[in-house]
Amino acid sequence: MSRTTLQEYATLFRLDGRTALVIGAGSGIGEASAVALAAFGARVVCADLNAEAAARVAGAICAQGGSAESATVDIRSAVSIAAMLQRVPPPDVLVSTPSINVRKPLLQVSEEEFDRVVGLNLRGTFLLVQAVARGMAERGRGSIIVFSSIRSEVVEPGQGVYAATKAGVRQLCRALASELGERGVRVNLIAPGIVETPLTAPIRSHPEWSRAYAEKSILHRWAHPSEIASMVVYLASDASSYVTGALFYVDGGWTAHDGRYTPPL
Repeated sequence: MSRTTLQEYATLFRLDGRTALVIGAGSGIGEASAVALAAFGARVVCADLNAEAAARVAGAICAQGGSAESATVDIRSAVSIAAMLQRVPPPDVLVSTPSINVRKPLLQVSEEEFDRVVGLNLRGTFLLVQAVARGMAERGRGSIIVFSSIRSEVVEPGQGVYAATKAGVRQLCRALASELGERGVRVNLIAPGIVETPLTAPIRSHPEWSRAYAEKSILHRWAHPSEIASMVVYLASDASSYVTGALFYVDGGWTAHDGRYTPPL
């Protein structure tokens, strides 16, 4: 017979008494993650490069009865990250969502464009995770959730540098998971598919492109940010207490099948 009671199972996803630091909370998946974490009882720090957007999301959470505050941070700067961490409560949960892309064939990517994408997606994530993980390791607990992408696994023309950063983040976090497991810190990644966010608005404004992406997934549609945020809550909570070093595809089956042609079976 299970040692876990019905009541214990019912509260596995609760985050009462925990502080969740969400980077990129001003829009898209970051915003949805902040709202979802607050819904399950977390005190959420909504951090973003856009101070106004972060404050808007924190205010909306508080207006609905949740607990939230805002902060400004540029994860490309170790100084900015350190200043933010001095101002906010020690996080029990970190969610890192920011990334950028330059859609160009590799032969056309400039050195400046390469450095810009790598500087935020890979170097910035490294600086952020390293700084937060130090405090978590000292306190002996924590859950770090970093956003990779399906592009860490499959690519298409024009996504080379972005895909390289997302694959790099994947291995970076796996290494951190292996190094910090004995100190009570879990590190996991989420790889979304196509999600309706401001970042993908240019694609969705192109009917043929938008439709092609939707049809590539098994579910034949784009995801809503809330469908990604649900995985964030799971990885932040005790429901995932035995999960670390893992990457979760939330992609509507994009990476599971070819999707180009259905043979006459």
